[in-house]
Amino acid sequence: MTVLAQGVEGSNPILNITIFGLFVVITLAIVVYVSRRATSGASDFYTAGGGFTGPQNGVAISGDYLSAASFLGIAGAIALNGYDGFLYSIGFLVAWLVALLLVAELLRNTGKYTMGDVLAFRMRQRPVRAAAATSTLAVSFFYLLAQMAGAGGLVALLLDISDPFGQSVVIAIVGAVMIAYVLIGGMRGTTWVQIIKAVLLIAGAGVMTVWVLSLYGFNLSALLGDAVAKGGEAGQALLAPGKQYGVSATTQLDFLSLGLALVLGTAGLPHILMRFYTVPTAKEARRSVVWAIWLIGLFYLFTLVLGYGAGALVGPDVIRAAPGAANSAAPLLAYALGGTFLLGIIAAVAFATILAVVAGLTITASASFAHDIYANVIKKGEMHDGDEVRVARITAVVIGIVAILGGILANGQNIAFLVALAFAVAASANLPTILYSLFWKRFNTTGALWSIYGGLASCILLIVFSPVVSGKPINEATGRSASMLQGVDFSLFPLDNPGIVSIPLSFLLGYLGTVLSKDKPDANKVAEMEVRSLTGVGAEKATAH
Repeated sequence: MTVLAQGVEGSNPILNITIFGLFVVITLAIVVYVSRRATSGASDFYTAGGGFTGPQNGVAISGDYLSAASFLGIAGAIALNGYDGFLYSIGFLVAWLVALLLVAELLRNTGKYTMGDVLAFRMRQRPVRAAAATSTLAVSFFYLLAQMAGAGGLVALLLDISDPFGQSVVIAIVGAVMIAYVLIGGMRGTTWVQIIKAVLLIAGAGVMTVWVLSLYGFNLSALLGDAVAKGGEAGQALLAPGKQYGVSATTQLDFLSLGLALVLGTAGLPHILMRFYTVPTAKEARRSVVWAIWLIGLFYLFTLVLGYGAGALVGPDVIRAAPGAANSAAPLLAYALGGTFLLGIIAAVAFATILAVVAGLTITASASFAHDIYANVIKKGEMHDGDEVRVARITAVVIGIVAILGGILANGQNIAFLVALAFAVAASANLPTILYSLFWKRFNTTGALWSIYGGLASCILLIVFSPVVSGKPINEATGRSASMLQGVDFSLFPLDNPGIVSIPLSFLLGYLGTVLSKDKPDANKVAEMEVRSLTGVGAEKATAH
């Protein structure tokens, strides 16, 4: 077991970097190749001209959605908390039913490039687009921050670079490659990177899953039994609910709040919503979500075996003692199964995951600023396509630099709250406004502004005053608090995730803003949006260039 405890540290960093470098070179070559087919227009840069099929887009969506946190974090959560850890997988997967049934097809019919297109369709353009862009940038920034900080953590975990300067250099390299993907290939190149990454991630997880099961004669009960035995006194709790979230009424309420954010947040994530515009028709948008559901569901089934496999073959004590704690479960399992080489492959896949996700986030944030704020708010729609793309490229560089600096500053901090914040903001500010816009004829500009800004402000405010930022007790083993800020306590809100408060509040604010204002939506626009969203009539004309 000593070998396993030192497994990640004893790996071959040169091999890991070589495999990762090979991936970067190959994918950059593909990005350059596909960019030759691109035009200079906004449609091609933002949505690849709607030229991807449903299955292609479905694979890309799964690549965009399955971040390093899903791979490393969920496997570790299952290894240490069993049933409660798997609840994350269930929440992330069930969220796609909301996207499939309520959002995907209607958004594809109504919008053009961004979420702001849908929200501003039948309302006052400038204030609503500004609000939508603000929300999009907020979600994208915190998601980017978490991924970039995660890159620094992966460096310490997999490449044996423990000094802060070395980790900062790697964060900067990840950011530079991400900017290159976006500038060279736009959405077309980014999509192919996501497709390649999704195939690698699902294939790698599948190989490890089959390998683990083969050690137990493909008997899942034997695997679970071994995991329980390795868990010691708390082992039996791995197979029952409540190990992590059944400790008190507060933890149970916290899980309900987190579940709401995860299930409802996915359908409001701007980088996921933007993928619906990369297909030619609403039917293909629905097909892409069906493909994504199958692939993501398959991956999360793999994490069940990987998590319990890590618990059985590595052991929870070794996982907790390793660099990165729970996040080290999957790499330690890879090292236990295939030694240095398999760990190198997993390291490369993890880095590829970060690159693909941050590239998708960057192009979404840059498109939202260039299309919603610059083109439609500042220039009032009077600008050339090429100028808009140029602004988007400049914005991508700025966002990349900000993400690099933010990732360096956040490196070593608790990044879980950043991911939770991104989902909570998406669920609080974006989804209520999207649903009201699509399904409530009376919904108006005032309601949209109240819903977006109210959901955004309440969500951020509650997280600032929650235990994830300050106030959690000191861990005797590490000498640090699990909160982001050490040595202070201003946690006035008891829950880690504010979804249970901020999501209903956003729906309420959207309703009150609508009924209390005298603002009347344009009846013709309301009728046009209803017909277009349900039938697709006029959608092709709106997206043509």
